[in-house]
Amino acid sequence: MKKICFATNNDSKIAEIKLLLQNKIEIVSLKEINCIEDIPEIGTNIEENSFLKAQYVSKKYKIPCFADDSGLIIDALKGEPGVNSSHYSGTRNDEDNINKVLNKLTNIDNRKAKFKTVITWYENESFKQFVGEINGTISLKKIGNGGFGYDSIFIPENFDKTFAEMTTIEKNIISHRAIAIHKLMNFLNN
Repeated sequence: MKKICFATNNDSKIAEIKLLLQNKIEIVSLKEINCIEDIPEIGTNIEENSFLKAQYVSKKYKIPCFADDSGLIIDALKGEPGVNSSHYSGTRNDEDNINKVLNKLTNIDNRKAKFKTVITWYENESFKQFVGEINGTISLKKIGNGGFGYDSIFIPENFDKTFAEMTTIEKNIISHRAIAIHKLMNFLNN
């Protein structure tokens, strides 16, 4: 079985990906390849950050790698938090980030948003990117205990509950990350 690094230490993301891949590929985390440094995310958009992470890990640790970068893009906030989603509040604290979004949307009727994930596959000096997007709306308050990040305030289009109210299996059928991972899997299988 081929060993591939998923350039993250987010245990929730790793569990989500392993479930999606159904043991078809051996996924190792940054910890498992002894990558302890903080990989710089200095890109100006989601695509650049995804690329920079995958390239850095693949070149330094000589392993095929994929990295994702995701963002919540809210219409009324002119695309914010976008590339800054993980540290929108100035911290990497999910609660602080969620509270900032909800505060900025106080008394705003247009709550349209989308989640976007870009996965970059990098191996032997070449790369390919895969995009997954899902439209939805931002709830008025946090709802649900599952998931991570902004899951408790994002209601996918055609659903009446947040990602945080869904089971992992339900979320993995429709999520932005699942869409991008399926594209990656089709690429790897060919």
